[in-house]
Amino acid sequence: MVEVPLTQAQLARQIAVALGEEPADVVIRGGRVFDLVTGELRRADVAIAGERIVGLGEGYEAREVVEAEGLTLVPGFVDAHCHIESSLVAPYAWEEAVLMRGTVAAVCDPHELANVCGTEAIDFFRRSAEGMVMHLQVQASSCVPALPSEEAGAKLDAEALAPYAKAGLSLAEMMNVPGVLGRAPDVLAKLAAFSGQPIDGHAPCLAGRALDGYLAAGIANDHECSTVDEALEKLRRGMTLFLRAGSVGRDLARLAPILTLTHCDHLCLCTDDRDPLDIREHGHMDAAIRQAIALGCDPLAVYRAASLTPARHFGWRQRGLVAPGYAADIVLVSDLAECRVAGVLCRGRIVDPERFEARPPCPVPEAFHGSVKMREVSAADFAPPAPGPVIGVREGSLLTDAVAWPANPAGSDLAVAALIERHGGSGRIGRAWVTGFGLKHGALASTVGHDSHNLCVVGTSPEEMALAANTVRASGGGFAVVIEGRVAASLPLPVGGLMSERPAAEVADTLATLRAAAKETGSVLENPFLSLAFLPLPVIPAARLTLGGFQAV
Repeated sequence: MVEVPLTQAQLARQIAVALGEEPADVVIRGGRVFDLVTGELRRADVAIAGERIVGLGEGYEAREVVEAEGLTLVPGFVDAHCHIESSLVAPYAWEEAVLMRGTVAAVCDPHELANVCGTEAIDFFRRSAEGMVMHLQVQASSCVPALPSEEAGAKLDAEALAPYAKAGLSLAEMMNVPGVLGRAPDVLAKLAAFSGQPIDGHAPCLAGRALDGYLAAGIANDHECSTVDEALEKLRRGMTLFLRAGSVGRDLARLAPILTLTHCDHLCLCTDDRDPLDIREHGHMDAAIRQAIALGCDPLAVYRAASLTPARHFGWRQRGLVAPGYAADIVLVSDLAECRVAGVLCRGRIVDPERFEARPPCPVPEAFHGSVKMREVSAADFAPPAPGPVIGVREGSLLTDAVAWPANPAGSDLAVAALIERHGGSGRIGRAWVTGFGLKHGALASTVGHDSHNLCVVGTSPEEMALAANTVRASGGGFAVVIEGRVAASLPLPVGGLMSERPAAEVADTLATLRAAAKETGSVLENPFLSLAFLPLPVIPAARLTLGGFQAV
């Protein structure tokens, strides 16, 4: 995110307002400021000129007054790492869902859509960012596809990413750990082109010399820690860690013991992947803050990790504090521990529906439609594979287990999972056994399948798996639940097979219907569709579904 330089006239006015010689544009009056440097809670009015805070104190005159009696002022929240596509809606709709909850800035890797549509996806997100009320830093997606062996809809090599490096974008999560450690020329070319910027990492379970080698490549952070021991090893080696509070990757609960005043200058909060129903029911960054404090973390450490630390990590010098000279991105909360958001200011003004309506149009390119190019499938495509290793899905984690074939298959929740190449390439179908979904009957299908986003389906009946897969194919992508030979619920996602152009509230309503239908299949997972989406991700241990079938990672 490039800080816009101020003109001499703007600087002069800010100084004049700070000195009380001119009225402020906005004064927030009567609240308490949570000082993230000293930890103090002190009563102070906040004077704003343009998009900057210029003074704290009393007696400021202003054109507009925001009454904050009984409220606490904290810096706007920064999502240190997210994929907007996982919200299942377009960037503008996502902004409307999260900004009112206090997320005023985010770092976005559009690699989900880039894996389907290539550089056009990055360009679309950049155009969206330019029109947004909030601050969105769009990154260049480093791994399209995630690994060279994957079959995605696009391939971005170092040459394709070079213009983004010249434009000042940072490099998004480097998932190709084997490529880094093996010094693959194209991987090294990408790292070299973006050196000097914080390069995002993706290193689940990496340790010892392998971790040292990965860090020696200039990678700055990681959001894939799942245990305290792993996190501490990475902290000792100088990494900044992003503690994830996503819809499926719920690592914050396991990592809460490290979120202390000792470590918080090297810790950020992030959502990574959070769907619109989760945002509506629980929140966004506000939910992560609330959860961390409920787990016993010091509120000062938590609020630093939600704003000041990510701002400093990414080099945003004017963000992360409610203090003169800083961006006037402020969240008003009625309860600090519960993080109950009562109001949000972004760019110095209260956020309301009129500000969203004033954004310039940013239509979804027509080229993003029609991305599901697979043939119609039949029950014969989903014949169960021979008994063998099983993928074990974990609730609340992206990690999976390689599970031995059960002694009593009939007494287990074994289901067949299949991955279908859907970008018009090989058309291959890989099949494997999976456990952990809890399916008793029926099938679930999705074209959200990280990161190549081929069509993934899990079920107990080949006929129902075929119906579910063909349903999402006919919709141009999306989710479907089949029960007793009928489509019980579906959600079309025609934008790259990943997103809807409908408002977030409507998508959340449909998602609620889908989840209820999924429970009728016997699914025991809180978010079965995102668990299904991560089943094919080959860069997460320990077992994955690929176009070749079961693969140990």
